[in-house]
Amino acid sequence: MSSDDEELAKDLGLLAALTIGVGTMIGAGIFVLPGQAAAAAGPAVALSFVVGGVISLFTALSASELGTAMPKAGGSYYYVNHALGPLFGCIAGWGNWMGLAFASAFYTLGFGEYLATFLPIPAIGLGIVTLSSFQIGALAAGLVFIAVNYVGAKETGRLQVFIVVTLVGILTLFSVLGFLQTDLSTLRPFFPAETGGATAILPATGLVFVSFLGFAKITTVAEELKNPGRNLPLAVVGSVLIVTTMYAIIMVVLMGVINWRQLSPEFTKTPVLDVAEIAFGTVGLAAVGVGLLTFAGLLATASSANASILASSRINFAMGRDRLISPKLNDIHPNFATPYRSIAVTGGLILLFIVVGDVKTLAKAGSVLHLIVYGLLNVALIIMRESNSEEYQPEFEVPLYPIVPVLGALTSFGLIAFMKPIEIGLALVFVVGGVVWYFAYARSKTEKQGILSEFILSRSEEMPDSAVTAASSMKPDGGQFRVMVPLANPEHEKDLITLASAFARQRNGILEAVHIITVPDQTSLEYAADHLDEHEHNYHEILDEAQRDAETFGVDVETHTIVSHRSFEEVFSTARSHDADLVVMGWGEDAHGSPGRVESALDDLGMDLPSDFLVLKDRGFDPEHVLVPTAGGPDSDLSAEVARLFRDAYDSEVTLLHVADDAAEGEAFLEEWATDHDLAHANLRVETGDVEQAIERAAEDCSMVILGATERGLVSRLVSGSLVADVAEGVDCSVLLAERAHKRGIADRLFGR
Repeated sequence: MSSDDEELAKDLGLLAALTIGVGTMIGAGIFVLPGQAAAAAGPAVALSFVVGGVISLFTALSASELGTAMPKAGGSYYYVNHALGPLFGCIAGWGNWMGLAFASAFYTLGFGEYLATFLPIPAIGLGIVTLSSFQIGALAAGLVFIAVNYVGAKETGRLQVFIVVTLVGILTLFSVLGFLQTDLSTLRPFFPAETGGATAILPATGLVFVSFLGFAKITTVAEELKNPGRNLPLAVVGSVLIVTTMYAIIMVVLMGVINWRQLSPEFTKTPVLDVAEIAFGTVGLAAVGVGLLTFAGLLATASSANASILASSRINFAMGRDRLISPKLNDIHPNFATPYRSIAVTGGLILLFIVVGDVKTLAKAGSVLHLIVYGLLNVALIIMRESNSEEYQPEFEVPLYPIVPVLGALTSFGLIAFMKPIEIGLALVFVVGGVVWYFAYARSKTEKQGILSEFILSRSEEMPDSAVTAASSMKPDGGQFRVMVPLANPEHEKDLITLASAFARQRNGILEAVHIITVPDQTSLEYAADHLDEHEHNYHEILDEAQRDAETFGVDVETHTIVSHRSFEEVFSTARSHDADLVVMGWGEDAHGSPGRVESALDDLGMDLPSDFLVLKDRGFDPEHVLVPTAGGPDSDLSAEVARLFRDAYDSEVTLLHVADDAAEGEAFLEEWATDHDLAHANLRVETGDVEQAIERAAEDCSMVILGATERGLVSRLVSGSLVADVAEGVDCSVLLAERAHKRGIADRLFGR
């Protein structure tokens, strides 16, 4: 669900935002990776965490600026897609999605290891595959996490704060007690020769970088932050600094209490518990310490796994909205109000990775994919800055630009070089897969062009030919014709779907049924999205019925439920963000939040229109005898297109009406207009006198009137009333108001043409 171009309620403070970032990052590096990290770099692994933190800090600053400028679902994927275009959007989207799936499997395996320390879980052989005890535990935990996300967790936010506060408290106590037992001699040599000395730091950074994947998640809630210009960068950068500091201190404590060689996987699966036994044992509480750290390990890995599954569904949603994947993945469950298909697909992948993967490979594969996305994110910032786009107005700006984003891109891409070839190769499979996916599927579906491509093509004469050629060759094809139907009143739904399906079928396009649920300004849209049934009982039935109706016409249909603080205005926002070519909507007392305010609806239609609009005053859908009054102009052109559709699809009898001061001139005009609009065989009717009365007389013999919208501006309508509204109320048959997509300047809006 979404609220495009709407403003979410500002009810998240700095602490809440910090817990999102810290809670997502605090688990892996401490509870799962110490043994692997110790084997990779010895005591110097503390520096690996610091290096990872510094690289993350560059990207965190860039993400903060982009987050305050573009607070949209999808976070880093959205920034890359918006700035660099859908080709890179596919790479970032698939990379981010698969990276989070790898990370989720990794966190869940860590949970399984801690679970197996106190539960007698047996290994199981399944043919050629043998599942260890911790894999069995991980599969069981993964199923629970997926189920929780599938049915929705209404108290997830409060739970996250509790988990983070508890974890920080336990780890602080552990660090203090452990520090008292630290023997600095065990840290020597700081750069062991058997790990490769100081050169081992960067490869180890590649291993532990999976610990820093959570800070960008804060940008996905930027719209809900109080004072986002201040709190967003503080939360993003602060969470990186807090987690980096904790990781570095705890690594020193771990390897200061037990020699790093004894912490490696060949000696122990749970190095943190071994150290906790010693640290807490000094105060006679060894068993309590082991229990506390086991509990903390379960909390941390569960929190990270749960947050990663949740975040991956946001990426699916954002990609589906941009049509880089099928929007069907974003269907909302009728009872749980969750993107259940997306969660099910991601969950299936996670379970597969748990079975076939191992901790180290999964961690590094997730790191490589996220490093690619972070590198592209820094490039996206540079593109947005250099394009001077009017829409780009960040409340927070990266200091020392362009040094910071350049360093962020170079260090992110550069760290990949220290991974193993198999891990780089695995990541490249997804990068190449993203490119293939774009040209094979997404390019023909999406219309959205990136800022970079627009910038190059708008200055094609100044740009190198190779750049212009590349931008042109990667440009989206424009996608299928899309007809959007906002649905509000079940009584008229069938007629709207019938009309919209006729257009979609004629253009071989897609029908997009949209149901907007309006909530009070005081209610957070995020909260409302999780409690849809409280705002509208059986909210999904109207879309289910629309889908069934559309499918009877053989038209591909997509359905969306959108939560908004406004209703009628959201129709325009959604049409714009979904790139609709045509909007077909009802017009009545209870339609789209404008009860009895027909003039209000027409005023909105008189503003900039993102697509063609057809507004049906429904008194029964019967296109047998169609009347088209015309005085020329773009809106009458759209009326003619609708009339031709009815003629071809329903064998309608079409009558054209023109009201003129001089009958002979009127006949000449109408004959020429009919020929120009492929309606030469229509009945032609010319009248003189009052326009409104002439239309009402002609409509007496018709079953439907198609009216082009008024071209007059706001002031003239307020002074003299609306011809369209009067006619719509004065006839007995259905009226279809047609208005062409257009942009109007201030003068046009005020004074009309």
